[in-house]
Amino acid sequence: MKEIIFFGDGRDFHARDWYLTIKEVCSPRIVMFSTDLVESEGRPVLIGPDDLIIELFNIDFLLFNHVSTSANIWRNIIKVLAVPLQIPRIKKIFNDHSQAIFHAHTMYYMFICWVANVPYIGTPQGSEILVRPYRSKLYMYFARKTLSSANHIIVDSVNLQKGIFKLCKKPATVIQNGIDVEEIEKNIKSLNSRNYITSIRGISPNYRIDQIFEARDRCSDFYPLTLFYPFFEKGYKNIIYNKINSKDIDLARIATKAELYKVLGSTLLAISIPESDSSPRSVYESIFCGCCVAVTYSPWIESIPECMRSRIVIVDLEDNLWLEKAIEKAKTITKEPFNPTDEALNSYDQKRSMKLVADHFY
Repeated sequence: MKEIIFFGDGRDFHARDWYLTIKEVCSPRIVMFSTDLVESEGRPVLIGPDDLIIELFNIDFLLFNHVSTSANIWRNIIKVLAVPLQIPRIKKIFNDHSQAIFHAHTMYYMFICWVANVPYIGTPQGSEILVRPYRSKLYMYFARKTLSSANHIIVDSVNLQKGIFKLCKKPATVIQNGIDVEEIEKNIKSLNSRNYITSIRGISPNYRIDQIFEARDRCSDFYPLTLFYPFFEKGYKNIIYNKINSKDIDLARIATKAELYKVLGSTLLAISIPESDSSPRSVYESIFCGCCVAVTYSPWIESIPECMRSRIVIVDLEDNLWLEKAIEKAKTITKEPFNPTDEALNSYDQKRSMKLVADHFY
């Protein structure tokens, strides 16, 4: 049985979930993770003692100790400069594991696999397909080369699938980002009271957290906000902190899935209003935890099952009372428990979805 080797950011929750779930689904096959990032920019260490890690040239020591716009720019510069150091390491991994299946998460790791002439399956992120190629002709050129060279591409939305075909005429397979349904059921079954109004996305300008606070301040009644976020940009976080009321709750980064699902199990309305989105796993988790979710319109809404769509309120940010109206709708929607259909479970249970991914690892 062929080994499976993931290339990705060792600090990335999504990439780690792919690794851990594939490790379980594909047992007893050997599944390894190769990375150049383990602990930096204030992010917690996700890699554990039982993980099989192959290190690339580690760039942690060259990065900032926090995330910010400047830190993002600097990280990208360092990653580009490090490419000549990563190529011989990837080639050595390929020579040592020539029969393995290589799966690169995000365009950068796809790119260095392409440059190193290593065969790979690729999973790019939303903005890497939908935004960045149209901001830079150079990026578009290398994106087309990298995508075209992949043996196969797996994405989490029809929007990305169409975006890739538009860029390079290459087909991609859509497999949703799965969620841990088993863990959700374990942690929310005894929770009944729903009081929280919760912001569930990162603290960065794309997620428009400032507009959530501004909408809250326009409500006729005062609603405390609860925030948790997997990452933050320092400058933007300072702007948000100037808007926080003493009754608001800042949970920062929630350490475990169990804690996360308990918060969502007590949430009336979760809020996700980004400028751009592909297939938001945090929204799906919120729905499966029984929340109502306020979202701005995005094409992914059209592809989810009706049982999930019925928990969503699409808001118009031009309406000054969008948050107040969403809260009122959430009070009605959450009176009924969320009961996922087989269609929803087949598409969004991560063990089921990863079995579909595993079909490509032969």
